This record gives sequence, C-alpha cells and structure tokens, in this order.
Amino acid sequence: MHSPLLVLGLALFFLTAGCGDNESPEQIVNQPDDRTNPFFTASTLPYGLPPFDLIEDEHYVPAFERGMAEELRDIENIAMNTEPATFENTIVALELTGDLLSRARRVFGAMTSAHTNDELKKIQSSMAPQFASHSDDILLNPDLFARVASLYKTRDTLELDPESLRLLERYYLDFVRAGAKLSAQEKARLREINAEDAELSTQFSQNLLEEVNSSAIVVDSRADLAGLSENDIESAATEASERGLDGKFVITLRNTTQQPLLSSLQNRDLRRRILLVSMARGSQGNEYDNREIVTRVLRLRAERAALLGYENHAAYVLEDRTAGSIGAVNDMLGRLGPRAVANARREAAELQALINATEAQPFEIASWDWLYYSEIMRQKLYDFDADQLKPYFEIDRVLHNGVFYFAQRLYGVTFKERTDLPVYHEDVRVFEASIDDAPLGLFLFDPYARESKRGGAWMNSYVLQSDLLGTQPIVANHLNIVKPPAGEVTLLTLGEANTMFHEFGHALHGLFSTVTYPRFSGTRVPRDFVEYPSQVHEMWATWPEVLANYAVHHETGAPIPKELLDRVLAAKKFNQGFEQTEYLAAAIVDQAWHQLEADDIPPAEAVREFEAKALADAGVDFELVPPRYSTPYFRHIMGGYSAGYYSYIWSEVLDADSVQWFNENGGLNRENGDHFRNTLLSKGGSQDAMELFRNFRGEDPSIEPLLERLGLN
Repeated sequence: MHSPLLVLGLALFFLTAGCGDNESPEQIVNQPDDRTNPFFTASTLPYGLPPFDLIEDEHYVPAFERGMAEELRDIENIAMNTEPATFENTIVALELTGDLLSRARRVFGAMTSAHTNDELKKIQSSMAPQFASHSDDILLNPDLFARVASLYKTRDTLELDPESLRLLERYYLDFVRAGAKLSAQEKARLREINAEDAELSTQFSQNLLEEVNSSAIVVDSRADLAGLSENDIESAATEASERGLDGKFVITLRNTTQQPLLSSLQNRDLRRRILLVSMARGSQGNEYDNREIVTRVLRLRAERAALLGYENHAAYVLEDRTAGSIGAVNDMLGRLGPRAVANARREAAELQALINATEAQPFEIASWDWLYYSEIMRQKLYDFDADQLKPYFEIDRVLHNGVFYFAQRLYGVTFKERTDLPVYHEDVRVFEASIDDAPLGLFLFDPYARESKRGGAWMNSYVLQSDLLGTQPIVANHLNIVKPPAGEVTLLTLGEANTMFHEFGHALHGLFSTVTYPRFSGTRVPRDFVEYPSQVHEMWATWPEVLANYAVHHETGAPIPKELLDRVLAAKKFNQGFEQTEYLAAAIVDQAWHQLEADDIPPAEAVREFEAKALADAGVDFELVPPRYSTPYFRHIMGGYSAGYYSYIWSEVLDADSVQWFNENGGLNRENGDHFRNTLLSKGGSQDAMELFRNFRGEDPSIEPLLERLGLN
C-alpha cells in the first residue's frame, strides 16, 4: 500500500501502466483472470515477497488497470465524504489507498531496470503517459485538495504527534507543488506536460539501453587487448560468442563517459575508439538519438515550472531539497569546480611528463589516455597495480566477511540466505535480515551485468516498512559486475567492492526504517540527502578490522599485505582532480540546463555546443576531462535527479563530517551504530533531514572534512 502522492515522486524508471481506453472500472474489476494474476491478491510469501515464479509479462497491464480503477474509486470516496475532514478520514485514508497498484508498480519498475525485455519495454512506453494522467487525477482533484487544505489551515489545533503533523504538511505541499491551486485551464495544460514528459523520459531510457548494447566495440585480434586481465579477455570472447561472433572479442560499454578498461588497455587506437563511441551515444543521428527528446523534455519542465510560479525547473526542484535554493547549489559548485580543475591541470602536466619520459615517440595526452597513464603513474608513485588487488576481493567474501560483517559489528544485524524463495533471475540471491535475533526484512542481491539490465548500481524497495500497514521491508541491491566465464571466481576491483558497501548503505536505510506512515519509509528523504547515509557506509570497506576480515587471497587465504594496503590507502587522494572535475562538470551541466527558461533552451542540434559553453562559463572546460555523463546519455537527469545531480557532492559534505565523527568516537562499535541508526537511519523522512543530521552529529555540517578528503583545501 502507498500514498497516491508517492506516484509523483517515484523515479521515472518506474513510470509504467495505465487504464485501458475501452474498459470501464466495472469491466476491469470483473476480468476473468482473477485466479491466475498473482498481483490481484497480497503475496503470502515471507514479508510479502513478490511471487516472481508466478509473474508473467501479461499480468502487469491488468493489474495496473484494476489497481488504478480501485485507487480512483477510493480517492473519490475520500473526496466526496460528507463528514467533515479529519486526519483519519482524509490523510490516513490516503495513506491506505493503492495496495494493488503499488504491488504491481514496484515489481514492474524493478524489472524494467534489472531484467527487461521487448514486451516490458512496450508496456513501459505505452502506459507511461496514462500513468502520469492517473497521478494527476489524484493530485489535481479539487474536492480532495479542499479537504487536505482545510486540515492544513487548522493543523495547530489538531493535537497531532510530530510525524502525523509532518505528514499533513507534506501532503498539502505535495498537492500545491503538483498544481492543485491552478485554474482549470492551467491544470489541463499541466496534465499534457506531465503525460508527454513521462512518455519521452521512458523513451530516453530505452534508447540509451538499446544504444549501449548496439554500440559495443568489436575487436578482431586478441593482441589488441594487451594489458587486460585474462578474465576480462575471456569475458569479451564470451560476449562475442553470445552475439554470434565466434573468434572475436566484444567490449560492452558502461553508463559513464570514461570506460574502466581504458585504465589497462595498451592499444592507444582502441582506447580512442572506445572513448569516442562512448561519448557519441545518443547523438549520432540514428534511431537512438536522444537530443530531440532531451530538448523537448527540458522545455516541458521549464514550462511546467513557470506554470507553477517558479523561475525555472531548478528553482522548483531545489525548493524541496535540503539545499533550498539555486544560489546555495551554484555557490557550492562554484567553490569546488575551479579547485578541482586546477588539481586536474596539475595532474595532466604530470601525466604529460610521464609520456614524454617513457614513450619512444611522445605525443600530446588526450582524454582517452588519462586512465591508462594515471594507472601507470599510480603504480610508479605507490608501487601497486590495481589488478594486484583483485585476487583479494572475491565477491562472496566481500559480501559475507565484509559487508555483512560490518553490519553485524556496527548494528547487530545478521543475514541468513533463503534459497527456498523465488527470484526473477538465477543470479539473484535472497537473504533474511535479523537484528538481535528479531526479524527485520529481506535483502535481495543482484550483482551481475546482463543485456536486460540497465547500467550502474542502485537500490530499490519491493515492500516499504510501515507501522500503519504492519509491513516490514524488502530491499534490493543491483550492481553491474562483469560475470566471469563458467567455473571462474568473481574478483572485484577495489572500486567495485566500495560500491557494494555504498549500495548496502541504501539497503540498511530501508531495512532500519521504523516509521508509522509509508510516505516517510526508508529512503524516502530529500534527493540531496538520500546518498549521504550510503556514502558514510563506504568507510567500512577499508576500515582495518573489516578489511582484514574479507580481503584475503581467494586461492591461498593469505591476507592482503599490509604494505600493499598502506600504499592503496595512501593513494586515495591520487587523481582526485580528474575524478572531481568529471563529476562536477556533469553536475554543472545539469544545473545549466534546468536553470533555463523554456524560450532559452537551444535546438537539438546545439546540445553539445550548449554543454561546452556551460562548462566554459563555469571555468571547468577542460578537454582532457570530459563530464562523467554528457546530456544525450545522462540518465540521472532524465529521471529522479533532474536539477539534482549535485546531490552526491552535497551529501558528501555530510558524509565526510560524519566519518570524522565515527573516527573521533571509536569507529566500529555497537554504541556508535545504535546512535546512527536511532537518530537518523530509522527515521526515514519523518523529520526534517538536516534536523536528523544535527541529532546525530550534534552540530551543523562543516565542508572542511570534505576539502581535506579530496585534497582541495
């Protein structure tokens, strides 16, 4: 079950479904597949786990249609209730609507990201605008808003507990921000904008997935892959065979601009080819070109913001974030960007000197050379090869002896694998979490990349914790680790191990939730706060006690050598100019686009030119370090991170300050874990985000620990 207002806040990856054009609600309710559609009844599996073994593609649309019909009927009953509005008969009643719809949407949203197919893509495309319309039917209902507004006006007399009062205030704000105060004509236009935005955003994501798969680089000769590990080469050969290219090798692309294999690939021409293909995604004039979609969506967002009384889309978004304003975000990016670029330019000069000293025929460094020569530089300065670390990071040990181990030491949480429960893909594993022997929820782990899965790493929830609903959480982590050939162990880079700890931080945020209302459950916090707890949990990846427990050689059992580890940790500030510049450049591009008014948005063919100008204006136009994402493949800003990609660095300010607190207070112990969980992680969105931070930290955040961490001070 969920509040109807959560419809508006779900990521655009989840925008799917709609009512059939030719069926009435009565016809929908009486469809003949009641006994066979697993969504029509609540799951009887532990914690309400979806019955993945019973769910077929054809079950989604009937569930969406019936779910929306039922929800609209319930909404109408609330709106037209002849009794005076009360918190119970209006706000709590809203929280209790949408059970069937929520069940279906959560599974569908997860599948379209983690294990999609052509049929799901069709459903996603056709239903997205209709589903947006369903959201508008609720949020723009004048009778319903009148009841919410009447309660809001008298909220000080209702004697509500703090969480209930916050719920009422959030409902009122959500209605207003969705357009409840607009005229009938303005509401009609808003509906059109929302429907088209949903449709185009879905098409953008599908184009990107299709082009990532079609843009894979085919390599004819094994010799051209010199420098790659044997596992990487075998994976490329397997990928080629699966595509009917026996004897060749296929390199698939990751979401980001730079590609991980560039750090070890010796063939300069192939490095150039890979990076140029990566950067060309979404702007090649083919069927997957996203530039027209992007500019149209940006105009729609700017028009919607103006309709709602805001200067631009960024102003609309940031009003409801902890940052609070465009000025605050621009100020932070303006402070950090030039410092990062200055560091990157120094790093570039050092890499150029390395090329001049080591290459028989020196050349001017290019963007496709950076990762390769910075890895050589890293080895020279710190005397280790990144591949030296991989034998110490076997995936099961990282999970059980690293991730689960720190959770037990810090929070008292234990995990037991459940092989008796159904999953949607053979790679997925299910674990039951308990805290001090009390059942907590389920954790799904989906580590491997596949063609049916979008890139990146993320967490999602199948069931939200809520005392009102009597539900405990089911959360999932998704990664994109290349699956090794059959019979080979999965060895991770240090970065991939770190990502496991990060995403698990999101999972704990969901599992630890102890709120009354689903509106506030788990990670339902402001977008520029949600990354903060997960970033804090990255610290445990290299915490000495934790690292010693999981970083052992997968063949010999020998611990990672202390001298090697010391060099790795000493290198943490290495290449930070590059890493921060590519991130901040992407965040600046995001803000630049979303701070425009509709008439100022350039045509599709000028997308790249606008991007370049925005970076130049901000002083971060460094050709050797392109943005982490370019607009035509910037998935974040077409979904829930529009005008919000800055959130990672904003959250990192809080993260660095919190890591300092843990270090000052003894680090990995149960007392610290309980304090973090009780004051912050368990509260979800039930209190103001910065109030939660102050409750944990005892004071306002300082940016100095972050500047020290990044070497930008």
